[in-house]
Amino acid sequence: MTTLPLSRVPDPAEAPTLRWGILAPGGIASAFVSALAAHTTQRVVAVGSRSQARAEAFAAEHGVAAAHGSYEALLSDPNVDAIYVASPHSRHAEQALAAISAGKHVLVEKAFTQDAAQASAVINAAAAAGVTLMEAMWTRFLPHIDVLRQLLADGALGDIETVSADHGQWFAPDPTHRLYDPHAAGGALLDLGIYPVSLASMVLGTPGRITARGTLTDTGVDRQVSAIFDEFPGSRAHAVVTTTLAARTPTRAQISGSEALVVLPSGFYTPVSLTFAPREGAICTSPEPVITGSGGLAFEAAHFARLVAEGRPESPLLPWAETLAIMGTLDKIRAQVGVRFPGEA
Repeated sequence: MTTLPLSRVPDPAEAPTLRWGILAPGGIASAFVSALAAHTTQRVVAVGSRSQARAEAFAAEHGVAAAHGSYEALLSDPNVDAIYVASPHSRHAEQALAAISAGKHVLVEKAFTQDAAQASAVINAAAAAGVTLMEAMWTRFLPHIDVLRQLLADGALGDIETVSADHGQWFAPDPTHRLYDPHAAGGALLDLGIYPVSLASMVLGTPGRITARGTLTDTGVDRQVSAIFDEFPGSRAHAVVTTTLAARTPTRAQISGSEALVVLPSGFYTPVSLTFAPREGAICTSPEPVITGSGGLAFEAAHFARLVAEGRPESPLLPWAETLAIMGTLDKIRAQVGVRFPGEA
């Protein structure tokens, strides 16, 4: 192989326009709205918060027309087509179910829910209501991941032997921060570790065996987790994933096969350029991204808008069954590490 396949991801500015409502105006919501404004024709028409003042501040900052002081008011807004759920993980299921009940299409931040049981309930509700539902795992919709997807489909890597990926960031040990709060389904795994776990799922599928170790914070959520996945269907491959909220890590990923290695550099979950290194032959690198950083959130919004316009309930790039399987994997890791959230058996 002398050249890599080109990304097939369309320009997000070409996607059909949806009227969006933002549920929970936090940091990721701000990045999402900024990405939509910069790179798409999507319209953010409303924001909802438990605080009227907070909703109004977010609306003023981002030029959003309607600021609602309750989630119920947002969901009843007739000008909203789709809801972006950007609250803590512990609230995702409740709020996604409410949005579905209101007849809205729903994009739910990753991790999709707190656990697999909640994920199943949300998916079943969307199927019954006939609305579009998708996990906002933005990495899946980025151009370099489409290049990787083509390399895998073409068998360019040969038989996959190992997948390794990490994601660690340093957060001050503050028991009031959502990542340290068990009531918010905090911890490294659902917020950061979801990225390497999702990548392993995309490449290899669902593991038949999971071996996980970790340490906990003083508040009882996972501080650091390392896991080995194996017994994949029809494969002898292993995946190794690590995550921590106590240190910055390289945030790289590698997929090694019998014929080639693919390296995703630091920030692998953001728009980057990948490297393809065959066992024999020239090393190839994909083009540098045009849209960078959190601007890449525009790709998931554009993909979601196309699904809605086409009347498709789920994404072929991240179908409901895979989102549910990933949540099951996360549940098994948490069980081995010893993390139980309030209200769980």
